Amino acid sequence: MRRILEKFVEYFDDIYGDRDEKFLEADGRRYFMLFLKPIINGTGNYYIEARTRNDEQTDMIIDYLGQQYIIEMKIWHGNAYNERGEKQLSDYLEYYHVDKGYMLSFNFNKNKKIGVKEVVLGEKLLIEAVV
Repeated sequence: MRRILEKFVEYFDDIYGDRDEKFLEADGRRYFMLFLKPIINGTGNYYIEARTRNDEQTDMIIDYLGQQYIIEMKIWHGNAYNERGEKQLSDYLEYYHVDKGYMLSFNFNKNKKIGVKEVVLGEKLLIEAVV
């Protein structure tokens, strides 16, 4: 999944890197799904806005080759907002008994740093991609 995010960051920046703030989180989800669908076609499934038993809503869950990947998507609104997203993802990972999760942030600041990095939050490993 990390490699998929790395390639998505590269392609998204090449094609849509000059978009502005009118971009919605749902737009990002659609672009990512268009990128992802041919990869998992026939060997996996994805679920959009799946609800947990405690009525929280995950952005995307991917089941692929026996693995489950939890993905949180955000539009960048600053560090504090990003940290809340990391905590939210960590809580989902705890709920699903998974140690690694993925966050995809759509950042439209002129001085943004695109790429993929690892963040450790407690006992959870978060792979964060910024486009």
